[in-house]
Amino acid sequence: MKAAKAKEILQAVLAPAGIVIDGNGDSDIRVRDERFYERVFARGALGVGEAYMDGWWETDRLDVLAEKALSKDIEFSINDLSLASRAALAWGCLAARVLNQQNERRCLCAAAHYNLDNELFRSMLDKRMVYSCAYWKNARTLDEAQEAKLELVCKKLYLRPGMRVLDIGCGWGSFTRFAAENYGVSVVGITISREQSSLAEKMCAGLPVQIRLQDYRGLGSDGAFDAAVSLGMLEHVGFKNYRRYMSVVKRNLKPGALFLIQTIGGNVSVTDIDAWFNKYIFPRAMLPSVMQIARACEGIFVIEDWHNFGPDYDKTLMAWFQNLDKNWNKFHGKYGETFYRMWKYYLLTCAGAFRARKNQLWQIVLSDSGVRGGYVPVR
Repeated sequence: MKAAKAKEILQAVLAPAGIVIDGNGDSDIRVRDERFYERVFARGALGVGEAYMDGWWETDRLDVLAEKALSKDIEFSINDLSLASRAALAWGCLAARVLNQQNERRCLCAAAHYNLDNELFRSMLDKRMVYSCAYWKNARTLDEAQEAKLELVCKKLYLRPGMRVLDIGCGWGSFTRFAAENYGVSVVGITISREQSSLAEKMCAGLPVQIRLQDYRGLGSDGAFDAAVSLGMLEHVGFKNYRRYMSVVKRNLKPGALFLIQTIGGNVSVTDIDAWFNKYIFPRAMLPSVMQIARACEGIFVIEDWHNFGPDYDKTLMAWFQNLDKNWNKFHGKYGETFYRMWKYYLLTCAGAFRARKNQLWQIVLSDSGVRGGYVPVR
């Protein structure tokens, strides 16, 4: 397909969102290399992201562009894509449905993202290194918003001194440390990232905290914990494993214990993730839906509270990008321009998705058999 014809088709697709190719608006697309069109029609969403990484197109506000496109449900018709792209899309959907993409061997792919340079994450995140959505209700800064989120989680779990808490997917130990320091609990944190576990041990030194390098499926079944928490972990579990995940957590909790899940969620049920994000950011991740989570809990947990503060992830992602952009000169020599554009695309398009309300952020409180007298929600 010639570039002029491809541009005409693409412009027609983008028009409902008010996005103009080679326009002057801050969210318009400026094409720098005409190979952009061929790549987009050959590879769909994957091609769009890769072309941005290579500098083939530019825009002043990626976040606004993403918000506009997603608000109008902009997507390519399957007939607009090449035969090869249609075949790749079909195989991706089939593989996600038939194979367990998040089994114990495959889930190690996700660790690659978290095994990047700890200093890169330190420069992007808040002082506690919390890599999940902050809670901005009464906060002015990222540090305040992340501390407010950790406090919110502790209150929702009714933590008290002497309790033993399980932190699944503990990251660099931000919640683990906060809960131990501020609520007098002991915590076991697990992660499959070697880099995260190493730094988490240092950050939690001297506290009643144990950091384990292990998959959640390796947990025992002794019912030893008074509460459990999972912040930004369910996105890596996969729809074939949701119910097993709930069962594993349940058998590790004492009767009457609470389990809090914080997860990004999707408005519809899916079995895979955007091709670009799957290849470059979170391999084999996927966003659960309300229905998928509810089905996984049925007969295992009682859903006590479901709190949606998705717009707060927009603010969190924008703050992360501002930090990364401000500190990038420290890392440019190591990672290069393509990596920078990859992370810019990741953070800003995600911000746009939350702003458009296509992605949600849920905190869900579960109990084993219902809180006697009723659970009192905390906000």
